[in-house]
Amino acid sequence: MFSLSFSGSGSATIGADVSPIIPETEDKFIMVVVPTYNEAENLPSLLKVLFGLGLNLRVLIVDDNSPDGTGQLANQLAVDDYPGKLEVLKRPGKMGLGSAYITGFKHALSRGASFIVEMDADFSHDPKVLKEFARVIKKADVTVGSRYVAGGSIDERWKLIRRIISKGGSIYARAVLRLKVQDTTAGFKMFRAEVLRKLPLEKVRSNGYAFQVEMAYLCQKNGFKVVEVPIHFSDRELGKSKMSAKIALEAAWRVWQIKFRY
Repeated sequence: MFSLSFSGSGSATIGADVSPIIPETEDKFIMVVVPTYNEAENLPSLLKVLFGLGLNLRVLIVDDNSPDGTGQLANQLAVDDYPGKLEVLKRPGKMGLGSAYITGFKHALSRGASFIVEMDADFSHDPKVLKEFARVIKKADVTVGSRYVAGGSIDERWKLIRRIISKGGSIYARAVLRLKVQDTTAGFKMFRAEVLRKLPLEKVRSNGYAFQVEMAYLCQKNGFKVVEVPIHFSDRELGKSKMSAKIALEAAWRVWQIKFRY
């Protein structure tokens, strides 16, 4: 077993301990929200790993009518393999990452989840890190899987331009919004349910990576304790990346909109 000790920078380091993670009780469970668009190749493997972690969790798939049949596959898995553990919300079309997460968060809250996770379906986020999140959340309000704190890293297959956009975007957002979190566009997080209940989710307008910046800003503005956990961010093995120049540009101007909206 491991626990995490906290430094002044808000990052976490691993040390030996025998403390429990999250109580295995039906009234205190984690709901993992996974937006999908053409992730049929990754979904069965992801669910197998998630449900094999030994955590008391459920999974919510928010599918934007994937042409590759991800939604239909998720429904089949929910009935045949994970009854009572896997839920599926199917939306009429591609409506954006931010709105998918907001929809998922609200659904998770309505189901009574105590902790809510956001993560990608493509294994760029290692599901096994959820065990560390579950330990950290005992002393935090939000945990963030960070590439840019000590111990964090990015897949060596990332092209230079993508590294510049990612790292530069974090520096830019931190400068404009005075954010303390190092990885402002991190999409792998665990929230206490009370955090999401208190945040003005109905005001969130950002999609793409700007959504992550907006959520980071709202958490800081509302005084929640955010702790970054170092992760290795892997490039996807299967399927196609959703990153585009349009998404990067949206994030750039949305930062200023976020600054003056709240």
